[in-house]
Amino acid sequence: MNRNLRKLELGKDILKSLLYFSANELKRGTFFKNIPGVPKTEIIEEMSWGELLEEKAARYKDRVFLMFEDKTFTYRQMNENANRVGNYFLSLGAGLGTGVAILMDNSPRFLDIFMGIQKIGMYAVPVNTSLKGESLLYILNHCDARYLVVDDTHLETLGKIADRLENIEAVIVNPAGASRPTYPAGYRVLDEAYEMPSVNPGVGYRKDDICFITYTSGTTGLPKGVVYRYRKSSVKLLSLVAQMLYRKSDILYTGMPLFHGNALFVTVTSALHVGGKVALVRKFSASRFWDDIRKYNATTFNTIGAMIPILMKQPEKPTDRQHKVRFIISAACPADLWEKFEKRFGLTIYETYGAVDGGGKTILNLGTAPIGSIGKPPMKVRYRLVDANLNDVPEGDPGELVFPTSKKKSTSSVEYYKNEKASSEKMSGGYIFTGDLVRRDKEGFLYFIGRNTESMRIKGENVSAFEVEQAIQKHPDVLEAAVYAVPSELAEDDIMTSITTVEGRTLKEAELISFLKENLPKFAVPRYVKIVPELPKTETHRVKKKELEALKVVPGTWDESAKAHV
Repeated sequence: MNRNLRKLELGKDILKSLLYFSANELKRGTFFKNIPGVPKTEIIEEMSWGELLEEKAARYKDRVFLMFEDKTFTYRQMNENANRVGNYFLSLGAGLGTGVAILMDNSPRFLDIFMGIQKIGMYAVPVNTSLKGESLLYILNHCDARYLVVDDTHLETLGKIADRLENIEAVIVNPAGASRPTYPAGYRVLDEAYEMPSVNPGVGYRKDDICFITYTSGTTGLPKGVVYRYRKSSVKLLSLVAQMLYRKSDILYTGMPLFHGNALFVTVTSALHVGGKVALVRKFSASRFWDDIRKYNATTFNTIGAMIPILMKQPEKPTDRQHKVRFIISAACPADLWEKFEKRFGLTIYETYGAVDGGGKTILNLGTAPIGSIGKPPMKVRYRLVDANLNDVPEGDPGELVFPTSKKKSTSSVEYYKNEKASSEKMSGGYIFTGDLVRRDKEGFLYFIGRNTESMRIKGENVSAFEVEQAIQKHPDVLEAAVYAVPSELAEDDIMTSITTVEGRTLKEAELISFLKENLPKFAVPRYVKIVPELPKTETHRVKKKELEALKVVPGTWDESAKAHV
């Protein structure tokens, strides 16, 4: 059976649901047809995560929803704990329109906070736990949250900026395992919340209020706070995607951080919608990954960025195919590893495209597009690929992906918190600018090329950092690579790459250059190569290129033009 037929067979429930599903039914809020394998569920109006949990707890009661380490939590228990959190914040004087910053690692209590405060109309601000110093201070002050919930393992980091917090009225500490037995004076302990009544606080929310703010990674500038309001929380959109992809019997595994949209949206929310289970671990570990998959009997998981190359470069084991995973949801899977990953681990890859600040636009390759493609936008979703002057680019050439804004801006818009300039730049001239470079083939299939901000001008040619990174990572001794521009003696840029090597292997920079000359155009081959122990990364595995660019060409870097180290 060829690849497309095999994937179509696996995705038959998805395709059936799409065939039965019309735009008019969406508007009316009707039901999916009673299709084998596709849950019968109402297409809901927009709602909060707190309401979604309440609804599913009423339906599934004592069915297990969450598995974390050696503990399990039912739908009923999750909802009761969320109610306790809502009642707790009410007791502190919080309520409609106030914010809670969440500086916590993965745990059930993170979800209790996120969903519980929505029971009383507050907004959540999940914070990247890798942030320190000024970058952490910026977000905590910028988001205007009055409350901060923090794991005790992050108290030392918080303590270095605590005296400069401008809006935080109460710090609530979650005992997450730090060795210190006491907390700073005036700090509360989250355990108090679990002594509160488990009934719904009954406050609700105002539709125009903020539901939560998620900050971009800030890899190319100050982080921007993407605003989700209760009237546009994306819960409805996530319902449609979940019903197409998952079953009630699915166990969705994630080790990605809950402060990131992938874990919170694609994993947790999808599982809620279909009555599935979530297997949550504290963080991604390549060496423990497949053992965790088997431990929890996971049937699906998500990957982003460099996760597939990292997993592929782990030692092969006889147990590689001993698991229950049906398919995975991938973003930016390297085309050369796609089928190799499927074959080695005995699963199917579905490729997706989307962003937390993408205006709700999602593109899927469910086996109906070539390897390496993100697929085509859904029917009736218009788009363009444009150059810097908003001219359509020729077929095969990279252009920025833009979507026309909807006449109903509430359904297709992007809002950055307290940043009208960034919001207007994101949505200008009747378009949502994704910032992503994409090319289209003659069949109309789209291919992700890289971020527009990571495109470099070298010797009169535009070079995608993403494409050069993909070429570098094909070398068997390279684990990860970051490609970026450094100042040139000439008018444009030179290309530099910092790389890490696979454990136990060594690599000479000149060997890598020779390898790349066989795989890249001459102008795209990096001039500079630096082998480093590790790359600076966010908790979502995105390289902090600003830090690397700031270092420029440091001693010990290989200069190919001089055939020597600097």
